[in-house]
Amino acid sequence: MRLAVTFLAAATIAISVAPAQMQDNRDKKMTCENGGSGDRARYCEIREQSFAGTGRLSVDAGRNGGATVKGWLQNDVLVRARVEAWGDTNSEASSLAGQVHVETAGAQVTATGPESPNQSGWSVSYEIFVPQNTNLNLKTHNGGITISDVRGQIEFSATNGGVHLNRLAGEVSGTTVNGGLQIVLAGNNWEGRQLEVSTRNGGVNLSMPESYSAHIRTETVNGGIQSDFPVTVHGNLRPRNLEFDLGSGGPLIHVSTRNGGVRLHRL
Repeated sequence: MRLAVTFLAAATIAISVAPAQMQDNRDKKMTCENGGSGDRARYCEIREQSFAGTGRLSVDAGRNGGATVKGWLQNDVLVRARVEAWGDTNSEASSLAGQVHVETAGAQVTATGPESPNQSGWSVSYEIFVPQNTNLNLKTHNGGITISDVRGQIEFSATNGGVHLNRLAGEVSGTTVNGGLQIVLAGNNWEGRQLEVSTRNGGVNLSMPESYSAHIRTETVNGGIQSDFPVTVHGNLRPRNLEFDLGSGGPLIHVSTRNGGVRLHRL
């Protein structure tokens, strides 16, 4: 049996048009201006380290902190680390930050620091520029992940943080536990093996050009699915699961959530 079903988005979402190719990211956007921890004294500084690209990069943001990775047209890697610390006094916060060390040995980015009382603490977040052809492995806890303009084998894991994926290519897989997924695809099709990402608690927004071709699979347990694209489904219709060819089909684009809706947007 062949069932033809068309889904229309309930509302028009304003989204900037994505370019047809990857961008050369050079702007340093991470600052200390958006910090703050109530009435606690806070210290913040930006540290920079650079090293030759090796084609791979691993980032573990530790207990508190997010990670943003941007592809650029250079052969080296630039790691910008925002080190923050808080405590009862300014001198206590500054002293605590001075004990935090950011390591980049072996293309592995990690941070270590001292144990601290309940009323004080530290965190490190990252803005990292990498060659556009780089394999990535990212892990955050209590922080989000953003990856833009990178091609390679990309894996990520986030807990308590949203994920933004922009203009990627290659083989991409990852999960977030408490946070939404925002995905922007560029060009006419996926350049690589597949994209397969999921969230447990959060919505999924997948944006594609009108002319995009791919094999789309979407799933949600507690939520609905909305699409700007006409959808033709073959076989049994399941209201919270869709699998169809967009355009002329192509590599798999698989997005899923347990508690949240799925929206497919036309750019």
